[in-house]
Amino acid sequence: MDKILISALLIFMLRIIDVSLYMMRFMMVMRGRKVYAWIFAFCQSIIYISVIVKVITNISEPLIILGYAAGLATGLVVGMWIENRLAIGYTHLRIVSSGLGADIAAQLRDEGYGATEIAGRGQSGMVSILSLNVYRSKARSVITKVSTIDPEAFVTAENVR
Repeated sequence: MDKILISALLIFMLRIIDVSLYMMRFMMVMRGRKVYAWIFAFCQSIIYISVIVKVITNISEPLIILGYAAGLATGLVVGMWIENRLAIGYTHLRIVSSGLGADIAAQLRDEGYGATEIAGRGQSGMVSILSLNVYRSKARSVITKVSTIDPEAFVTAENVR
């Protein structure tokens, strides 16, 4: 029983690593980073094959299957956490302000951001539409800054490849 429990825990831990690497690989593919994607895929496949062999040879053991399933689920959460912490890449922000677009743009430009200002017409009249790309790690602070200048501004954020 101890051997099976140790195997189940090992499978659990390796599966967390495997799925986290999968998430990182996927993120690198989506951002066009081929070398990193290749490295993550190579490491992930070695771990995956090692784990699947161990599972198949012990397929009749419920703890082994439980370790595999729990590792997959936990690996997804860990991978999401890692991806969120790394915040690799850019976010495109679109800011719509009905009266303070020029002030927002000036403040963002003073801080080194390239903000493009476009005039638009909304339901209630003229608006400024600001468009800018920022590092994902900086997006939250830029949105906070926009909200302090114009609490009524509408901000959307999209990941950029």
